[in-house]
Amino acid sequence: MTNPSSPLARSDRISTLDAQAIDAEIDSVPPLAPPMPGSRGGQVLLGTSLVLIAFNLRPVFSSMSVLLPEIMSATGLSSASASLLTTLPVLCLGLFAPLAPILARRFGAERSLLGMLILLAIGTALRGLSSIPALFIATGMAGAGIALGNVLLPGLVKRDFPGKVALMMGMYTMSLCAGAASAAGLTIPIEKMLDNSWPMALAVWSLPAVVVALLWAPQALSVKNHAQHSGFTVQGLWRDKLAWQVTLFMGLQSALAYCVYGWLAPILRSRGMDGVTAGLAVSVSVMFQVATCLLVPPLAFRCKDQKLVNAVLAVIAVTALVAMTVGPIDGGWVWLWAGLQGVGQGGLFAAAMTVIVLRSPDAHVAAHLSSMSQAVGYTLAATGPLMVGLLHDWTGSHHATALLFILLGIGSALFGIGAGRARLVAAKTISME
Repeated sequence: MTNPSSPLARSDRISTLDAQAIDAEIDSVPPLAPPMPGSRGGQVLLGTSLVLIAFNLRPVFSSMSVLLPEIMSATGLSSASASLLTTLPVLCLGLFAPLAPILARRFGAERSLLGMLILLAIGTALRGLSSIPALFIATGMAGAGIALGNVLLPGLVKRDFPGKVALMMGMYTMSLCAGAASAAGLTIPIEKMLDNSWPMALAVWSLPAVVVALLWAPQALSVKNHAQHSGFTVQGLWRDKLAWQVTLFMGLQSALAYCVYGWLAPILRSRGMDGVTAGLAVSVSVMFQVATCLLVPPLAFRCKDQKLVNAVLAVIAVTALVAMTVGPIDGGWVWLWAGLQGVGQGGLFAAAMTVIVLRSPDAHVAAHLSSMSQAVGYTLAATGPLMVGLLHDWTGSHHATALLFILLGIGSALFGIGAGRARLVAAKTISME
């Protein structure tokens, strides 16, 4: 049953989570070696800092979602305008992801991550201004920062912890989900504690980013910056059919994910659920993602291909999401659907990251395919939350949204089947040295 398709996968067979830590700086010349081993306390501090940075990469999305009805009521935003607000940070993930390797070569990955944290903290804090233009600008700033972190953090984990990548990537995944779940479950209680101030409830999520930035700054600034340039290029990737199937699989499953982050809580609240319970439902869904994020990669690597795995996960995620949109949610049903949706959605994300590795002949192609998948995929994913808001604005309910979810699920399954074939993309790595 072992998958023989990818030389890169075979070389990283020691750990499937190791293989998923794609190094966005792999093309950089000269390559940076891991830092010299320091004290155990220094290593613990470094690892803790990287895990805490991951915690800050999702609260922007889920904190906005649970307060969307309050924001719309207070500002007069229509569903269509609110959809632009939920779409903006996702769009930034696609637009700014390609800048991350460039910034890392110019300033170093550590300093680039520090800049990301500062940008994220400022953007999140500025959401405390109740001005509509400020809210859009601040959300865009935060989304740009998150885009850089998404790209740089896994590679830094792989470089600095070469013998413990599986452990660190597992902690990274759990921290990422914990940040999203915490914001989904705690934002409305925080709002009530702050005299029903939704701007301050949004702004409070800047505090974890500020704390981590202060913790990370001495470590980032102490690393000597070495001038680097891109020593490799990859040819043929953007003309390859399989590469586009991987990219569209990433994009469509991400569209479903950010519909959950951006609109699941408002959908549940529109069906009569109170805000705290709706937020907890999103939180449960996100925390169930942890299990399948950790379990799917080993399963995928053992299979001859990933077609069935990808299709089944898409069916599970969409069935549960549609059930929460138009199906029964009373009497405990919502918790069943939330758990199933998290299982499917977390598995889809892990499967999308895994096929990037399995379809790549070497680490350079994997890095470029990852960049293509994020740049195009997240830009495509932004249409998901946008269409949810537009459909609600046009129809006055979320019933049409269920059809949108079904279409996204069908697309995810079809392109997942294409991306899951045991083949390699027809791309070549060319040295420019």
